[in-house]
Amino acid sequence: MSPEPKKFGKLPLSESLAPAVSYARDGFTVQPTVAQFWNLRGPMYIAQKDPQFQGWKDTFSKNGKLPKAGELWNLPDHARTLELIGKTNAEAFYTGEIAKKIVEFSKATGGYITAEDLAAVDPEWVEPLSVNYHGYDVWELPPNGQGITALMALNILNGYHFDHRGPETSHVQIEVMKLAFADTLKYVADPRVNKVPVKEMLSTDYAAKRRALITDKAQQPVAGDFRQSGTVYLCTADGEGNMVSFIQSNYGGFGSGVVVPGTGISLNNRGCSFSLDPKHPNAVAPEKRPYNTIIPGFVTKDGKAVGPFGVMGGFMQPQGHVQVLMNCIDFGMNPQQALDAPRWQWTKDKKVVVEGNFPVEDLRKLERMGHEISYDTLAGDFGRGEIIWRMEDGTLAGGTESRTDGCVATW
Repeated sequence: MSPEPKKFGKLPLSESLAPAVSYARDGFTVQPTVAQFWNLRGPMYIAQKDPQFQGWKDTFSKNGKLPKAGELWNLPDHARTLELIGKTNAEAFYTGEIAKKIVEFSKATGGYITAEDLAAVDPEWVEPLSVNYHGYDVWELPPNGQGITALMALNILNGYHFDHRGPETSHVQIEVMKLAFADTLKYVADPRVNKVPVKEMLSTDYAAKRRALITDKAQQPVAGDFRQSGTVYLCTADGEGNMVSFIQSNYGGFGSGVVVPGTGISLNNRGCSFSLDPKHPNAVAPEKRPYNTIIPGFVTKDGKAVGPFGVMGGFMQPQGHVQVLMNCIDFGMNPQQALDAPRWQWTKDKKVVVEGNFPVEDLRKLERMGHEISYDTLAGDFGRGEIIWRMEDGTLAGGTESRTDGCVATW
């Protein structure tokens, strides 16, 4: 593995992971939203008769029972795995004891993971992409991620002036997101294998052409059906000016639901985002990364850091990025207000789901414009975000998601 991951670290990995090891071994209080989603997906895995799901049952349930909100829960296999990763500076995961367990389990259950696959992993440093939106530079990771979706949307939105939230604003936002998704779902893939026309996709000329397609009526672009998640986002900042925008995901809640026995490791199902069309740029292939939904964001202004932000939630993420950023930049909201404001999510065709607190008069206007509106009462479906903003006087302001169990912590 490359030594580059140590570039910004000051503490030994074992020390950084020690609190997580303690929570896993000694127990943690299961928070309400976590318990809700755990109990939503858990019965599906408990009902599985296939022995490859026994690891999930042994790890995430106790005698077939799932945790309740407020219950103390421990994960001893996770504790041992994290402790071993810390002691070996992660080498155990790629070439050591943990790698051996993963490979043996894969072989025993008909999987394709080999020791060579794990040993060949090499973290990649990439140059982020950015567009300037109304005076702020918004930064996202490049393909194979969908951060470019948010940037394309902001590029199109740059041609508008918004002074208040309302149905007309929501209509334009929705139509813009449709256009951005139609392009990214067609072109975004692993750039090491397929060329992604990033420059063209983010050009102002192309944004103008796409903007010209928007009318006062809802349109139906060519795009996919979105509703998967399984993501954790966090951001942090310190007094020395360092800031981190971090996101991780195994996709679909518990990923594949297949847990390597004795490790607590739930194998992801990110391959779900591949296309099975062999002619598509995102077609599944060996040593290729799929279209990836996870997108940590960052904002700067005049070359100085404003701060990290993110909204987890599958294909809701770029939609959440655009809505939260516009709340801050266009409508003058502080980070907490920007996160708390009602959200919508375009799912496919002309279908848009909204939160229950979305203004009724706005929804009626959107319906008259051709949008097919429905309500969704599951708060987590609209993304879960965090923000840290550096204010003009240098102080830091944090916002945490009211739709989940996050918090703003300072010390």
